[in-house]
Amino acid sequence: MPRVKTGIVRRRRHKKVLKLARGFFSGRRKHFRKAKEQLERSLVYAFRYRKQKKRDIRSLWIIRINAACRLNGISYSKFMHGLKSLGIELDRKILADMAMNDSESFKSLTEKVKATLN
Repeated sequence: MPRVKTGIVRRRRHKKVLKLARGFFSGRRKHFRKAKEQLERSLVYAFRYRKQKKRDIRSLWIIRINAACRLNGISYSKFMHGLKSLGIELDRKILADMAMNDSESFKSLTEKVKATLN
């Protein structure tokens, strides 16, 4: 079987990895093996934290809704239960935006929920 040299294929593969490794510290951007190891780890981190970012944003929405509910004299859990019993299907993203930017409509919503719970 004839010997096959990897010439251009290896160079292209190395250049692709080193291009993605720009901005890494010291030899991790210059040496192929170190760059490849760091790049694999970095891609794992990127995948993991793309998932975690969704959780963090949702918890931020809940914190904002809870703070607005407390200002209007109701707890978060009772507020969400009241919304479900009223049949209002607003998600937490919209409720958090409403609590931050449109406090009057959020206040009227909490009044409806309070009236339903009593």
